[in-house]
Amino acid sequence: MSAIELRNISKNFGDTQVIFPTDLTVEHGELVTLLGPSGSGKSTVLSMIAGLLTPSSGQILIGGKDITHVPSARRNLGMVFQSYALFPHMTVFDNVAFPLTIRKFSKAQIEKKVKRVLDMVRLEGLEKRKQTELSGGQQQRVALARALVFEPDILLLDEPLGALDKKLREEVQLELRQLQRNLGVTTIMVTHDQEEALSLSTRLVVLDAGRVQQVGTPEQAYKKPVNKFVAEFLGTANLWRGNAHEVNEAPYISLPSGERLPCPPNSTYQGGAHLLVRPEDLRINEPDPVHGLPATVTETVYLGQSTRMHLETASGLPVVAMLNGMQAFSEGQSVMLTWAPENTWVIPA
Repeated sequence: MSAIELRNISKNFGDTQVIFPTDLTVEHGELVTLLGPSGSGKSTVLSMIAGLLTPSSGQILIGGKDITHVPSARRNLGMVFQSYALFPHMTVFDNVAFPLTIRKFSKAQIEKKVKRVLDMVRLEGLEKRKQTELSGGQQQRVALARALVFEPDILLLDEPLGALDKKLREEVQLELRQLQRNLGVTTIMVTHDQEEALSLSTRLVVLDAGRVQQVGTPEQAYKKPVNKFVAEFLGTANLWRGNAHEVNEAPYISLPSGERLPCPPNSTYQGGAHLLVRPEDLRINEPDPVHGLPATVTETVYLGQSTRMHLETASGLPVVAMLNGMQAFSEGQSVMLTWAPENTWVIPA
């Protein structure tokens, strides 16, 4: 039995349909991320699971039980918001204990459970501090502890790391993933941060304009996107439009300019298509290339661990390559781009 199942759910606000009929199954222990641009509907889906919004149609099941019309307070869900929603007049202990207090746990039970969860999120010794005495990362941990203290069936995270700076966000991402794995709690997270989604998730649900575009593992969505939107939304994509062909079991895409670009060896699609090559899979001036695409360097950007290179082919195609470390290429330099055909992906146009 699945942890969560959405059956044909949709949502209208007046005459505007913001979520089109959607199915989704989440297994026990998964961390599934709802990912998409602003206005894609990801927070609306999360709010329907949480019981903050009622679907216009369809069913929501948790543990096989239909909870579509069950009040939010009776769904046994833990939730962490971007703002954390801590009570500023309460101490860390009282904030975390709040869900247990309203459930009328005994004082001894509250003491035991709060201590356990604070140790788990590394906040031991901070029980008496107020919100104003905590860093952003500590506040995030308090909110997480409060969501976990009553042992919810499902953990819902709505942009939980959005208020943290980049370095702290990366640290808390690792802690969150380790904690989720250790507890085995089924988790659904909303984010617009692609890197965060790729690093944390068991599976991704990519949405756009209220419709699910793709459901899959991070690697599937990044390396084998089902359409142009997913390819461009997840990271940087080199997408070259042409016509797919196959000659003597050697598939390729012919560009309008005449270039022939090799496709994945097992590609059988023929017709209008985009060829996807990710920047990190491109090589520049490799010795004795089997195939290549001449290009000119237009700009290099040093990023510390890598160098992002912007190039342009003779026919005007823009290209982005990501190379390790610092690379000594100059603007206007002519180079040869190469890649392994197995690192490409064909997207029907």
